[in-house]
Amino acid sequence: MTVRIAPTHELGAARLRSVREMLDTAFDGDFADEDWDHSLGGVHAWIEDGAGVAAHGAVVLRRVLHRGRSHRVGYVEGVAVRGDLRRRGLGGAVMDGLERVIDGAYAFGALSASDEGAALYRARGWLVWEGRIEVLAPEGIRRLADEEGSVFLRAAAGRVLPGAADPLVFDWRDGGVM
Repeated sequence: MTVRIAPTHELGAARLRSVREMLDTAFDGDFADEDWDHSLGGVHAWIEDGAGVAAHGAVVLRRVLHRGRSHRVGYVEGVAVRGDLRRRGLGGAVMDGLERVIDGAYAFGALSASDEGAALYRARGWLVWEGRIEVLAPEGIRRLADEEGSVFLRAAAGRVLPGAADPLVFDWRDGGVM
């Protein structure tokens, strides 16, 4: 199966509907409108077969403050494989495409992994962020202690990850911040 890569605006309404339907099913109905919104506006990697969208992931721009500097971060969203095709390498193939995007356009990659997804990212060399996670909320900087331990980072090609002595402060967005 071929991994296709394109920005959101090139997917078209029908394919975007198919992706959303697959994500809704893959996440057992726990994929909110805000989660979908977070997956749009960047670059998508997906695989299709005769039954439709088989696997998908997206990488979107997020700004992350660390030690007084704002970093361009490729944030991975909406990664899922259709239930009948899991454990066949499709998630890894989608991540290959997304990691190429991160390598070419961002300082590093970041994502928030579920317990079920963490093994995929660890196997690919993504590292759990050991420091504090914060968000620049409308009321100011706020710690996200519940997210600590589930945020993974990956250095873009030729780059170095930030040190964990200082927090990562993510930009605000509606819904689940991470």
